[in-house]
Amino acid sequence: MSIPFAPFKREDHIYSNPAFAEFLKDAVRAFNGSPVAPMPPPSFTGSGVYALYCTAVKGPYAKFGKEINRLEYKVPIYVGKAVPPGWRQSRQLDGTADKSTSLCSRLIQHSRSIEQGKGLKLSDFACRFLIFEGVSVAMIAAVEASLIGLYTPIWNSVVDGFGNHDPGAKRASGRITQWDSIHPGRKWLKGMTGDSQDVKVIVKRIKDYMAGLR
Repeated sequence: MSIPFAPFKREDHIYSNPAFAEFLKDAVRAFNGSPVAPMPPPSFTGSGVYALYCTAVKGPYAKFGKEINRLEYKVPIYVGKAVPPGWRQSRQLDGTADKSTSLCSRLIQHSRSIEQGKGLKLSDFACRFLIFEGVSVAMIAAVEASLIGLYTPIWNSVVDGFGNHDPGAKRASGRITQWDSIHPGRKWLKGMTGDSQDVKVIVKRIKDYMAGLR
């Protein structure tokens, strides 16, 4: 015997709660009000969301240092997240403090990428981050998405690949990312055999983005 199904009605499958939007707005306000640290930041524990800011006054991102972020860290060049171990299994939703170093480690990884990337100087970058603990960990992905939607950072939207990890030997033949094509130098890139992407096209996209940045 099978249990009968109810007739399909789309409205029966919808959940919407205006209160969640307010929680996100509050988290974004807290994020934007948090202090900015150098790259890499001092060691700390915890997981959460972060943003990288560029203040270069030369090169393709010079508008950040000359105008956009000249007086304050206003527009990020990249936004990301770092979740704690066991996040997918909800092991960090029990109210206990997150003792991992996932967020700090991620920022250290990014510092190395910037140091190794052609045409970039680590001293031209800073970071802002917000640590989430207990049940708030469940909001990390949503807050990251909100920040990306709010700022559309260039390394999230126009030049992809900055946040990639070492793809490993099994994916060494994959195509080189846009970020690694224009900023080659990451150590694991030496093991990649795939084609680089058209740098002229990437440069044009960067120029168009920077021209429209306010």
